[in-house]
Amino acid sequence: MTYKEALEKIHSLNKFGSRPGLSRVKRLLNDMGNPQDEVEFIHVAGTNGKGSVCAVISSVLKSAGYKTGLFISPFITDFCERIQINSTPIPPDKLSELTEYVFSYVEKLNKEDIIITEFEFVTALCFEYFKREKVDLAVLETGLGGLLDCTNVINKNLCSVITSISLDHTDILGETIEEIAEQKCGIIKDTCPVISSEQPESAARVIKNSAIRHHSPLLFSTDIKVNVSDESIDGTTLEFNGLNLELSLIGEHQVKNARTALAALAVLTKDAGIKISSDAMQEGFKNAVNPARFEVLSKEPLVILDGAHNADGMLAFANAVKKYTVNKKRILLMGMLSDKDSLTSSQYVEGLFDSAFTVPVSNPRTRSAEDMAQILKNHIEDVTVCKTPFEGFDKALKKAKEENSTLIICGSLYLAGELRPYILKK
Repeated sequence: MTYKEALEKIHSLNKFGSRPGLSRVKRLLNDMGNPQDEVEFIHVAGTNGKGSVCAVISSVLKSAGYKTGLFISPFITDFCERIQINSTPIPPDKLSELTEYVFSYVEKLNKEDIIITEFEFVTALCFEYFKREKVDLAVLETGLGGLLDCTNVINKNLCSVITSISLDHTDILGETIEEIAEQKCGIIKDTCPVISSEQPESAARVIKNSAIRHHSPLLFSTDIKVNVSDESIDGTTLEFNGLNLELSLIGEHQVKNARTALAALAVLTKDAGIKISSDAMQEGFKNAVNPARFEVLSKEPLVILDGAHNADGMLAFANAVKKYTVNKKRILLMGMLSDKDSLTSSQYVEGLFDSAFTVPVSNPRTRSAEDMAQILKNHIEDVTVCKTPFEGFDKALKKAKEENSTLIICGSLYLAGELRPYILKK
């Protein structure tokens, strides 16, 4: 099976959609010999910040000498990014080999009318890869929610991390912060340490109650003392326990994410016997990357790519725009999915941009560029509709060069993934 054929096989499962529940993936994994039971995990759930927290934790553990797995979603540029060991994506030939292996079990289940979804398949493949490669531990990001997310089949959990919770996927997870928090807290295991980012009071209350029910020690990241000693468009320097930690991730929200990662690492050293030297901590922070999170792709002109796609993400995005792109005109390139709260999200760009270009996202759930333009016109006077992301970028870049403006792209990680390689080639 070639890499292209493997991807086609995997994506053929997409037609079954996302169906919360663990019974299907448990049956698949049981038939495979439960590879997830051979690995110890750091499990991460939340609405925003999961990717950055996972990136920092895994980078530090790698620098500390541990063979570290990482499972994330979605990918930005290439599918193999979703499954990594020591910051290296799974090789295409191994993905192909494992796809053939896991599909042999999926086809047997099909005969019993047990239909596996794409995310369930990739999760099972990830577990098998980590088992075969004998990773020391792995950082595991949930796909959607926590309680019924198919990553929540693991038994060997070193700690559970819950990043910032806000309203997103309300059609599946619940319409209130409390309901969504209950879903995220589903990853909390009995007597297993819990780390939480700074939360709205309603979410914090749910997390505290869940930790108490599970007899699990709880640490909020706000209890970790971190000072910002320097911050610019090039990155952030943090002071922690006498160490200077250089972080390439930009924005106040990334400082909060870094604090959450530090809290998790503190728990791992205290409760799980993980050894992390000062040098490993510094190296891990310096090397942590998370593409499309206020990522600077060009300095002349300044081009920034961000995957903000919900209201809380857009608020953090807007704060970073104000802080790091002063004294210049700004151009916005934006596309969103139709199931995201575009009305609320777009309010945060009010007064920040001189002009905007709207584009569709290469996803069946895309909001049309015309609809996006109508929404943005409530906040930006000059809005141009484009047929494709590439047309939008080319027009926006031309305008940025002519006006000596900053070009900033946001609205969807799918849009970021499509445009990022195209922009880097430019």
